[in-house]
Amino acid sequence: MSADGNKHEAQHTGPTDVYAAIASGPIFFERNRVFRVYTGGKLFHDFFGDEDRDGHKPEEWVASSVMALNREPSDPKEGVSRIENTDIYFDELLNACPEQMLGSRRDMSILVKLLDSAIRLPVQAHPNKTFSRVNFNSEYGKTEAWIILETRNDAHIYFGFNREITKAEFVEVIGRSETDRDAMMEYLTKVPVQRGDVYLIPAGVAHAIGCGCLILEVQEPTDFTIQPEAWCTDYRLSDYEKYIGLSKDAALGCFDFSVYGEKAVRLGRKHPRKTCENDTFASEILIGDEDTDCFTVNRYSLTGGAFILPNAPAVCVVTDGGGQLDCGNKSRRIGKGDYFFLPYSVARACEVRTETRICLIECIPPK
Repeated sequence: MSADGNKHEAQHTGPTDVYAAIASGPIFFERNRVFRVYTGGKLFHDFFGDEDRDGHKPEEWVASSVMALNREPSDPKEGVSRIENTDIYFDELLNACPEQMLGSRRDMSILVKLLDSAIRLPVQAHPNKTFSRVNFNSEYGKTEAWIILETRNDAHIYFGFNREITKAEFVEVIGRSETDRDAMMEYLTKVPVQRGDVYLIPAGVAHAIGCGCLILEVQEPTDFTIQPEAWCTDYRLSDYEKYIGLSKDAALGCFDFSVYGEKAVRLGRKHPRKTCENDTFASEILIGDEDTDCFTVNRYSLTGGAFILPNAPAVCVVTDGGGQLDCGNKSRRIGKGDYFFLPYSVARACEVRTETRICLIECIPPK
């Protein structure tokens, strides 16, 4: 081999070794706040230790390999997480070490977010897989789940139409929203929420996050949102922000007008199911196989002692308390607001321990 060839081989080996080393243990990230047209983020103060104020970066994208679909992104990688203390992005690591990171899975097929809205978000729906294949050349829609972590006063969501409505009626109320910014509220079911509530939002269901909810959101890995209202408080939505490049008629095809009233709320509200409980440890399924094939969400609570994290790959978020994460010869203190990715390479090799208490939510991509 020529000297030039040897040089290229050496250059290739170095980065590969770095990627492999990162993929051999729990992976932590730089903070990843994402711009949205709505305001919020004040509840991040207690969760992350951020400034106690609302702004236009009300979402933290967690272990994300997904680009945000903002009209004028300020960063060509906006939405994609960067590995802590490196210049390596999560999507690059997934591509470089697919088996170490994901095992037999073909890609990172979930997106996890933390979001806090100070206002009511526009009424919206997300596409299912079939709609996404036809219109976006994507294998993923955007079924999602919400776990309410904290609330402000009068916290609520809007879930499903409150009565039967036709597409033609919906088009009419979209027109009225140009001058009446609350026109759609007479068609949506308002649902009060509190800390600990869990909702599954299937693709197609009309919904909106109300003001005052700090939410852990687990979803299919896209940013596909159809939000046909004219306004987001004082911000006028562009056609792109409403219909993400589709015609109005085609975009509205992702709304499921058959889901309304109490049927919608019963469909969405989920009740945690305990799978293990003793004096110091409890595990619960928040979203399971019987709810959706898009992801699984579990919650673990520990008051003294230790337990092995049972699943990898998985995205883990510490929602309360603190303790220590041990994996082989690596050890790290973790506490409320910390999050990390467990690659397949460390399946059942990581232990969480605490002398006080810790609560952790685990988000698992489909098999």
